[in-house]
Amino acid sequence: MSWQLDLPLAEEKPLAADESRRTITLDDRIVPYVLRRARRRTIGLTIDHRGLRVGAPRSASFSEVESLIRQHADWVAQKLDEWRSRRVPQKLRIADGARLPFLGEPLELRLAFGRNSAFWNEHAGRILTLCLRDPTDATRAGQLLEKALRTRAMALFAERLSFHAPRLGVTVPRLSLTSARTRWGSCSLRTGIRLNWRLIHFPPHVIDYVVAHELAHLREMNHGPRFWALVGRLFPDYLAARNELKTLAAQCPHW
Repeated sequence: MSWQLDLPLAEEKPLAADESRRTITLDDRIVPYVLRRARRRTIGLTIDHRGLRVGAPRSASFSEVESLIRQHADWVAQKLDEWRSRRVPQKLRIADGARLPFLGEPLELRLAFGRNSAFWNEHAGRILTLCLRDPTDATRAGQLLEKALRTRAMALFAERLSFHAPRLGVTVPRLSLTSARTRWGSCSLRTGIRLNWRLIHFPPHVIDYVVAHELAHLREMNHGPRFWALVGRLFPDYLAARNELKTLAAQCPHW
């Protein structure tokens, strides 16, 4: 099994003399936390924009501290995810030389005069050029950028569906793209599978997890044990990918 590192929610400041950084494994995620020793009688857990913070008496052992954290593992995971979902990524300013993630790697944007079109130049690195009649028109630039990414997303998602569907013994479903802010995919026996085009920002293995998740719903329209067994057949490391998706979701660019 591979483990997912649950990154801190905000840039860490230097620690005080009575603080130390540690990590703990909770199920399939590795959670960093700051331990603060103080004059107190009990061990306390708090979670905020900085991540997990633990206050403990000076006499408490590490095993006692981590035993308490594990007792509240579900609460810790839930609260970390809630804080992460509140984070609003900085709005992308579409300008010459700006960068954004594409399949988990940096994509550089170039602006040029032209007839409102976009073209890719991957021989010179990951570069997408937006040709605009007015390069200062941010609205039109955003529309061109989204159209170019949607086109790539549609082709890639269709290819991954075609790869995984036969492995599950199902017909390749109809595919459509969505812009939903809160859902990465959905499945209907009648209309097929809908995937959020913004997944194109994320690494291929995370996209594969979402594809496997939605395909499994063609066999099991629930999230029971048999459903997760089907997901695991297509994507064995789905637990780590699921946690990684939660982390990346908070960093997804918007413009």
